[in-house]
Amino acid sequence: MRRFAKAILGLGLVLALGLAAAPATAQTPRKGGTLRILVHPEPPHVVTALGQASGTVTIGGKIFEGLLTFDFGLNPKPGLAERWERSADGLTYTFHLRRNAKWHDGKPFTAADVVFTTQEFLMKTHPRARSVFSRVASVETPDDHTVVYKLKERFSPFLYAFELSGAPMMPKHIYAGTEFDKNPANAKPVGTGPFRFVSWTRGESLQLERNPDYYREGRPYLDAISFHFIPDAAARTVALEQGLVDQAQFDAVQFTDLERLKKNPALTIADKGQEFIAPLILMDMNSRRPPFGDKRFRKALLHSIDRNFIKDRIFYGQGKVPTGPISSSTRYYISDVPRYDYDPEKAKALLDEMGLKPGADGTRAEIKILALPYGDHWTRLGEYLRESFRRVGVRATVENTDPGNWIQRYTNWDYDIVYTFFYQYADPALGVARTYLCSNVRKVFLANANGYCNQRIDDLFSAATSETDEAKKQAAYDEIQKTLIEDLPTAPLLELQFPVVLNRRVHDAITTAHGPNDAYADAWLAR
Repeated sequence: MRRFAKAILGLGLVLALGLAAAPATAQTPRKGGTLRILVHPEPPHVVTALGQASGTVTIGGKIFEGLLTFDFGLNPKPGLAERWERSADGLTYTFHLRRNAKWHDGKPFTAADVVFTTQEFLMKTHPRARSVFSRVASVETPDDHTVVYKLKERFSPFLYAFELSGAPMMPKHIYAGTEFDKNPANAKPVGTGPFRFVSWTRGESLQLERNPDYYREGRPYLDAISFHFIPDAAARTVALEQGLVDQAQFDAVQFTDLERLKKNPALTIADKGQEFIAPLILMDMNSRRPPFGDKRFRKALLHSIDRNFIKDRIFYGQGKVPTGPISSSTRYYISDVPRYDYDPEKAKALLDEMGLKPGADGTRAEIKILALPYGDHWTRLGEYLRESFRRVGVRATVENTDPGNWIQRYTNWDYDIVYTFFYQYADPALGVARTYLCSNVRKVFLANANGYCNQRIDDLFSAATSETDEAKKQAAYDEIQKTLIEDLPTAPLLELQFPVVLNRRVHDAITTAHGPNDAYADAWLAR
């Protein structure tokens, strides 16, 4: 209780509980106020170009910006670029930058910053961005506010790389010629966003204030945003319920507390704002190890799993049962693919067909599950999978470890089964292909760890990314989805919607497909 009291007092909040919790009725945006956001765990830094931890992006997304942002339908919208064009042949992209954008230190934001960010900074620090910008043949800057990219070959998702986490713009005048990860500015970041850095008291809170020189006139509405770090889950829930904070998202919210929070009339849970990342929980099966090399075994395991139970009882309704390797909120998704309904008898029949007959104790095979060590709900998922497999005669041992060892083992292919969530980044070429390409079978975290290799799939992904005809592109992705769900190198378990809990006095915070990670220039607080 002493730790709980210290955590609450550490928020430094003085608003009366009744005022903070009162549902808002005003509809006209009001200027002023401090939005208070819970973040857990506390990130190591908030420079989004140096890392993509959830806390880093949630906080850094208010400081740093990309050239573009995306609406709920994944359509590009102006960010630091006010307009853009693509050539008819799909090889040239021209961005026209805002002329009134400035860095927080007052220096102008120019085309030189864009070229430095994408061709130097991110090439050293950001694996996802590096894979995109390595496709650039040349970059031209006709003037300080125009950037022209010429690609080596067509890459249709190119625009989607310019969002807040894929290509956050960095100030050349601060970072050029330095060791990026050791630059003193990392401790006091300088961006172009609607909020600028003030202070960080480690273990307690981080403060941002309104950027008075923001390029959007009249924005932001808020005076400040304060981020608070409370390690105790129960204390975080109480802080939300009592109106001591206004928002919590991702791992700052316990799934086990969701039903309780949903019943609180002062709170609401966002149902949009993760379309760009579209988290998809996959069960990755190591095809190098028998019996996983036989797709009948992989299919049997998926038939043994009640994915509605996972959705409703483990993740408390936060998501939907997926149909394949592409999330339903991601471009080029189709639902017309082979289905794997919960059917233990079909699972047993597939195992019989393989010759895996039950022994005297009913066991047909023994496997291991490497559990994701990121919270109680992930632990429960591992335990549920173990029991599901046991019911069809597959004895599973759940292996629990720490995050560092988990990453090391997954990266080095040291597992039978592992489960985690993959972000899709709006286009299958950016978030899906990496898990299945033959060329990506390598010991790199979140690459193709299971060893699946189908040259036809590689060719289809390549064709889709170079194709400008949308019908032909869709046809390629149709075949990809049907083939992957038939071969089943990974089993889709849940399209996860991370909880984002908001006090009802918060308005217009979740306005794009980036949800709580976006800039919050339009967010405001009712009295």
